[in-house]
Amino acid sequence: MRMVQILVMSSPRVYQQQIRPEVSFSASISKPFSYYPYHRAIALVSGVIAFFLSSNYDMMKIPVIWREDMSSVKVFFAKEFDPWLNLATEDWLYHDMDPNQNVLFLWRNSPTVVIGRYQNPWQECNLEQMENDGVKLARRQSGGGAVYHDLGNTNFTFMSSRAEYSKERNNSIIIGALRNLGIEATASGRNDLIVDERKFSGSAFKLSKERAFHHGTMLINADMTRLGEYLTPDKDKLKAKGIKSVKSRVTNLVEYKPDITHEELTAQIVEEFFKTYGERCEIEELSYDTITEIPHLTSYYDKMRDWDWRFGKTPEFEYEISHRFDWGKMSFHFDTKHGKIEEVHIFSDSLVPDMVKAMMEALHGIRFNSQDIHSSLNAVSEKMQEHADKIAECSHFLIEGISSLS
Repeated sequence: MRMVQILVMSSPRVYQQQIRPEVSFSASISKPFSYYPYHRAIALVSGVIAFFLSSNYDMMKIPVIWREDMSSVKVFFAKEFDPWLNLATEDWLYHDMDPNQNVLFLWRNSPTVVIGRYQNPWQECNLEQMENDGVKLARRQSGGGAVYHDLGNTNFTFMSSRAEYSKERNNSIIIGALRNLGIEATASGRNDLIVDERKFSGSAFKLSKERAFHHGTMLINADMTRLGEYLTPDKDKLKAKGIKSVKSRVTNLVEYKPDITHEELTAQIVEEFFKTYGERCEIEELSYDTITEIPHLTSYYDKMRDWDWRFGKTPEFEYEISHRFDWGKMSFHFDTKHGKIEEVHIFSDSLVPDMVKAMMEALHGIRFNSQDIHSSLNAVSEKMQEHADKIAECSHFLIEGISSLS
């Protein structure tokens, strides 16, 4: 009797169904596809089809043995430094991975400001300086404050079922890894890890009925001067209803171990992770190629880099700005919601009320950014050529004002 083997390969998972008709048959499913919960069903269906194609035996009389060699842990490393891809990967892992697995994801971003789910980028960030320096803006799914990432900052994400979730256990993995490197760290408050009362790590969390994730930063050798450049907005100029970030004293781990590296620290974190759960698995690397293999990840990535997610999810806020031009005073009052101008009122002693009205109508409903304001007012200018200079002055003034919010 020759054995039929239905093999569904996914490192480090191997699924094997053993049936004993007169032929041999095997099938495989690509690794990314195997992450989905229904891979077992596909394997079973493949076995049934193989059997009926190969023999006339009564299926009810064939003993079927299912052996599943599946680790309860998975470890992923990000090969890319794209913040939108890395945050999208978190979403994909959170929504699509088996919730009964314990997952560790380690990643870094190129220079980026990451804001919390309900924060206001115009309040938290120096958007003009970020644009000038090529620093990206990302919005994560979890709460918490604004943070600056660069390659001197390593990020961790723990994923598990809600029932198995333990912030304390996750923290102990990081603390144990650092202890192996000669650094004594402790947990502080709800979200932080500290060394000598100085914060090097902050965390945020997301919980649902079945799933939980806990992610955080670790400052290894981040450029601390950038923190002040990108996270010090002039808050007096904005009345905001969003959540405000809390400043803390921070430190880099290189101050306690000058030769510490991302590679060294992540290797220790992985070892502590394996030690904690008593299992090992292959480390899987994720890259841009992964997007092409997993449709769900593509949709998460498109969402993370989209303007509507990064800016449009901003809580409502008000902005007022005024200036006296040679031809009259203009006071602009904006009410914005989801990053768009929901209401705009212009108060003016100008002798051209039609121009003022046209500008109000043009600014209503557009996105609250320099490009859209310029485009909208430029369209008004083309229709009212006789007032083009005045409209151009207003446009320039508003764009400067928005830039100065940070």
